[in-house]
Amino acid sequence: MFAVYAESFDPDNPLAGLVLGERPDPVAPDGWTTVEVKAASLNHHDVWSLRGVGLKQDQLPMILGCDASGLDEDGNEVVVHAVISDPSWSGDETFDPKRSLLSERHQGAIAEKVIVPRRNVIAKPASMSFEEAACLPTAWLTAYRMLFTRGELKAGDTVLVQGAGGGVATALIILARAAGLRVLATSRDEAKRAKALEIGAHEVFESGARLPSKVDAVMETVGKATWSHSIRALRPGGKIVISGTTSGPKLDDAELTRIFFLQLSVIGSTMGTRDELASLVTMLDATGARPLIDRAIPMTDARDGFEAMAGGDVFGKIVFTR
Repeated sequence: MFAVYAESFDPDNPLAGLVLGERPDPVAPDGWTTVEVKAASLNHHDVWSLRGVGLKQDQLPMILGCDASGLDEDGNEVVVHAVISDPSWSGDETFDPKRSLLSERHQGAIAEKVIVPRRNVIAKPASMSFEEAACLPTAWLTAYRMLFTRGELKAGDTVLVQGAGGGVATALIILARAAGLRVLATSRDEAKRAKALEIGAHEVFESGARLPSKVDAVMETVGKATWSHSIRALRPGGKIVISGTTSGPKLDDAELTRIFFLQLSVIGSTMGTRDELASLVTMLDATGARPLIDRAIPMTDARDGFEAMAGGDVFGKIVFTR
């Protein structure tokens, strides 16, 4: 079958190890199912895999991709949940110490076919395209969990989204607006600030700018570059939910004095559960909100999408189609 995979690692030139070509068809063991992929979306995780982060040499070649939608063995339209938990695990999969994502221990989803445990597929509503559905399992599920499970935000709350532009940030803006939150967003890029307004932000600001009022919560995926601003933007008793550190994890100032004096909450969040993915799909089906797709590219031209992701030339999700 055709697949997009990592053949080698290069920390400085990740695309050097990217191959588009033939791989053996996967064989589903007992309890697993084969999904014929109709669309798959790209994440920063895939570029980091090509740098050798999270993968070992003896795992190569590894098909990339966490996110997919397609047809199961019975012809049902489905969305694939990317978190693979241990078969003995029960409860929230994100707390399973043995969990992994597709393309880490198991071959990924940017291919003609992918195999996953049967519990890892959920129904795709007819109202949603395969391309839209393929955006959900990583970035959009991460955003959903940040806002509603870990952040416990509700209609009327004010939330700040740092670094508008990436897949998680755009998902945060659209989901927060759909849920009745007041949404503020930041970006260094004027064009990205304008687009953030278009997709639902109420107000946008340059990165680090003083806000007109304090916020109930900050959604943080940037890390070092925005951390101090995030902490200073919070009202007393507010919370910061963090799911990534794209600018690096080593802080110049952790702002510990402000955190304890203002009784702020710092909350980690990672991916999401199958049930949360099902709730996310239901929410989008009911509200009509949809993922923002930066571009849809034939899977055979996937290198173009990886180049855009590696270069930072993205607003929304990059989707590969078949």
